[in-house]
Amino acid sequence: MGGPSGGPSAEPDITPVILTLSNGSPPGPAGPAAGEPRDYRAAFTAARLPMALVDRDGWVLEANQALGALLGTSPAGLAARVAAGLLGLAEDDPVRIAYREVLAGRRDQLRCTRRVKRRDGGSLWAEVTLAGTGSACGTALLSVEDIGERHSLREQLRHLQMHDSVTRLPNRALFFERLSAALDGAGSRTGRIGLCYLDLDGFKAINDTLGHRIGDQLLAAVAQRLLTCAEPGGNLVARLGGDEFALLVRDSTGTGQATVLAESVLTSLQRPFDVDGQRLAVSASIGVVEREVAGSSATGLMQAADTTLYWAKADGKARWTLFDPERNAHRMTRQALSSTLRQAVERGEFILEYQPLVGLDSGVLRGVEALVRWQHPHFGRLAPDRFIGLAEENGSIVQLGRWVLAESCRQARVWQKDHPDDPIFISVNVAVRQVWDSDLVADVAAILEETGLPPELLQLELTESAVMGSAGRPLQALHALSEMGVRIAIDDFGTGYSNLAYMSRLPVSALKLDGSFVQGFRSAEHPNPADETIVEALVELAHRLGLTVTAECVENAEQAERLRRIGCDTGQGWHYSRPVAAERISELLAG
Repeated sequence: MGGPSGGPSAEPDITPVILTLSNGSPPGPAGPAAGEPRDYRAAFTAARLPMALVDRDGWVLEANQALGALLGTSPAGLAARVAAGLLGLAEDDPVRIAYREVLAGRRDQLRCTRRVKRRDGGSLWAEVTLAGTGSACGTALLSVEDIGERHSLREQLRHLQMHDSVTRLPNRALFFERLSAALDGAGSRTGRIGLCYLDLDGFKAINDTLGHRIGDQLLAAVAQRLLTCAEPGGNLVARLGGDEFALLVRDSTGTGQATVLAESVLTSLQRPFDVDGQRLAVSASIGVVEREVAGSSATGLMQAADTTLYWAKADGKARWTLFDPERNAHRMTRQALSSTLRQAVERGEFILEYQPLVGLDSGVLRGVEALVRWQHPHFGRLAPDRFIGLAEENGSIVQLGRWVLAESCRQARVWQKDHPDDPIFISVNVAVRQVWDSDLVADVAAILEETGLPPELLQLELTESAVMGSAGRPLQALHALSEMGVRIAIDDFGTGYSNLAYMSRLPVSALKLDGSFVQGFRSAEHPNPADETIVEALVELAHRLGLTVTAECVENAEQAERLRRIGCDTGQGWHYSRPVAAERISELLAG
């Protein structure tokens, strides 16, 4: 049987040949052809199945009583009528073509479902079958079966399948069907579409504590409020599952229409719900997407809506957020970088640059800090702030950190061999995850042995927040590294706990003051006394603990001089040099 579209069936011919005519008849009422068996005539007339005999041009030669009754007219009134017009067989190309092929003898049978009009103006769903009789004159037998009850039952079943049993709203399947139809663009007046994708804040707690019965009643009440908000504009409301709903704005007039709808939903849900004698409160987070139909897909639209819903929740819930292509591009870039970090290390896409650490009292190069850069094949050179956080999140920081450490020590050993009388130390940043997720002590020992770099020429930098409160494995690692002869420095000191009393119990040998403290040293004409007082106190306490102090972000000579007077040991910043390639450091050492 044909599908819902009414397309022709490709089923084999199963209709028996029950009629043979000796010749064709002109259009119009006709009796049985010469030589026609009388039992055929009686069977055709008395048959309960509505039937008609059609000639090769599609004219009705004769119809039986059942067909006349079905269509609300007399059999004689059907004769000399065009069968295709009576039964809607020419309304779409597939059926019309198959119909003509059966009449021409090039196809055995046509079977399709059509909505047939009656003479009284009513209509019915019928299954129409047309099959050749095998007669020399090329006639065909047309049968029509009323399937109204069957069709009605099928529609009822489809309604149950395509609607949510709790809220009576269209379900996920029907929503995507309507969304796909809207994106086809047929009949669209504006060529745009909008979508509000929401879920309820706090619903899970209500469902878990009060039970699913109360939860379902609450969902049904929410659905009614959503319908109140959406129906004036003719918008579709669907429950996609759980506490997720979607409002589809067909023929959107712009982002304003979708955001106004989202705002009305938030306002509507602010009122408490009275459910089974209990007053309940929920809010909603809504992702709003509005765009042109052309070039959009259901998958792309829903991905954008899901992303925007996530933003709404991340931004604090109980709000709507409009899709932002730039924000999404940043997210996609993060995902692309995160997914390729491990392979990038293996492919050798990372390089190191080195920034000098200069003695403030002498201006002599004392050491360098190794800074990693990613030479990305698509995004170009990326600074550490673009990928270090991602590497820490997905664990690839261990692999990347090991490579940075090995490459830094290898280069430092080259400088030591080339300039044995003026050795400089190499300072390498270490992430907390490297301490927890790898054997840092074993890695350092193996790399120092492999490269031949003396331990005292290696300084490991950890952030203040990572070191403070260290216990167990991290603290053991710090002591083991210190006993090995490796220097431990605290990076960005002053931005975290700044607990010098605790630090006195750690194997730390250097502090690196965060650049924010140096900001007040930019101008000798407008100094910041507070910054200077804080730095001076920190330097004095650090020296009493036997620690050296490096000032970061030194940008001019005035800052360098004031920091020297205060007692800082080394300075690092653009006043001395930006991060440069290893060859430039070699030139500085040679000069």
